[in-house]
Amino acid sequence: MQENRSFDSYFGTYPGADGIPMDRAEPLVCAFDPKTRTCVEPFHDTHDRNIGGPHTQLSAIRDINHRLMDGFVSQERAALRHTCRAKNDPTCSLAADRIDVMGYHDAREIPNYWAYARNFVLQDHMFQPDASWSLPAHLFTVSEWSARCSRRGDPMSCVNANAAPVAPPGEPESNGTTPDYAWTDLTYLLHKHHVSWGYYVFKGGEPDCANDGMFCRTKKQNAKTPGIWNPLPWFTTVRADHQLRNIVSVRHFFWAAKHGRLPAVSWVIPNDKVSEHPPALVSAGQAWVTGIVNAVMRGPNWNSTAIFLTWDDWGGFYDHVAPPIVDHNGYGLRVPGLVISPYAR
Repeated sequence: MQENRSFDSYFGTYPGADGIPMDRAEPLVCAFDPKTRTCVEPFHDTHDRNIGGPHTQLSAIRDINHRLMDGFVSQERAALRHTCRAKNDPTCSLAADRIDVMGYHDAREIPNYWAYARNFVLQDHMFQPDASWSLPAHLFTVSEWSARCSRRGDPMSCVNANAAPVAPPGEPESNGTTPDYAWTDLTYLLHKHHVSWGYYVFKGGEPDCANDGMFCRTKKQNAKTPGIWNPLPWFTTVRADHQLRNIVSVRHFFWAAKHGRLPAVSWVIPNDKVSEHPPALVSAGQAWVTGIVNAVMRGPNWNSTAIFLTWDDWGGFYDHVAPPIVDHNGYGLRVPGLVISPYAR
């Protein structure tokens, strides 16, 4: 799973997809810019380093704007004003005059992603399960829920918390206590039915900021440090089943792929440099993903493998499709989805 891209920002002009509405290559949609008092149309963005916008639950509501899908630029403007109040923030000069949430990339910047779309399956109605940021998104990825629990180890004490589950220690929102995710996660079901699994973490920095910060100081990440992108160690079921040993460095993934020893289910987690979370380079993220896909394709397990590639949230970038409302959590905005497999065409 990569970070912070909407469907339209990567595949908005992909032939045949539900992309940016156009008439003779001219966009038919736009988003209001409160600074210039103009409506900004989607545009081809050749920059390898993007800025993006805020991506809290409130940001999603304002971006969607009563299903008009036109709040993206005003949200980025407001976030940049807030971020740049700190005079020593090195991102101020980078972001001050460039609003890029309406920008989109195509095969010229992300040729490998477009090649996967052409040769396998592109999902153009993949919505976030929640309209929020990375921690809730990753809790959904491993458990299908984001919650807060008032009693340690008691799943009956857990209540829905799409915007603010218990934050990891060291984050600004942390109340000083270690998170305790007491509800059942997917690894419990895998373990119960003797299905092997692995959670592979790339050592480096955490890809996302606490809550929805667009820019922040990097926090260290590895397989032994639970965090926003590695929440499994805080699940009661993972500890009770003695499955912490399944959370390992990404180097074990490449070894397993090469030798045909991949578990039945794998999660592969990037670090900040290759996550595509702004300001990480798009090209670095694409190269990282390509390396993972190539490792699987060249290994003995390829003929029985399906790779599901997606992005955890929209990152503040424009998308023209209003998400369906199914419950209090979402859906969130559209994100790219690719299925890469010998069985996916």
